[in-house]
Amino acid sequence: MERKNKALALKTFIKLMRASASISGRAHTPLSEEGVSDSQFGVLEALYQLGPLCRRDLIEKILKTGGNITMVVDNLEKQGLVERSRSSEDRRRVTIALTTKGREVIERVYPRMEESISREMSILDEEELETLSALLKKVGLGKR
Repeated sequence: MERKNKALALKTFIKLMRASASISGRAHTPLSEEGVSDSQFGVLEALYQLGPLCRRDLIEKILKTGGNITMVVDNLEKQGLVERSRSSEDRRRVTIALTTKGREVIERVYPRMEESISREMSILDEEELETLSALLKKVGLGKR
């Protein structure tokens, strides 16, 4: 890669990170009002959309490390938002599920997050959103 392209790549990356931080800060107001972290929301949302999951599946769905997921689930369990249960067939397999309280929290905060994020992204028209989405997917996958 030419020096000019390397500089442009770095400049673009910095803009991407700054935009992400800026949007996250503004869009996550419903989470802070509910006392839920970004990672906790990710776990609650995955369990809400997909149903009970094991730790490995949660890691894949929300792209966090194993240690981070354990800590997040521990904290959600302390708050009474999720519960763990061991499989009767394989005691090593632990399934994580929403509690009634957890379902109430995600059902309250999810629509507010959806609205908040929609408001943030409303500066782009539909075509721009589709283009940005495709470009981010391409970069995220790391494939040409």
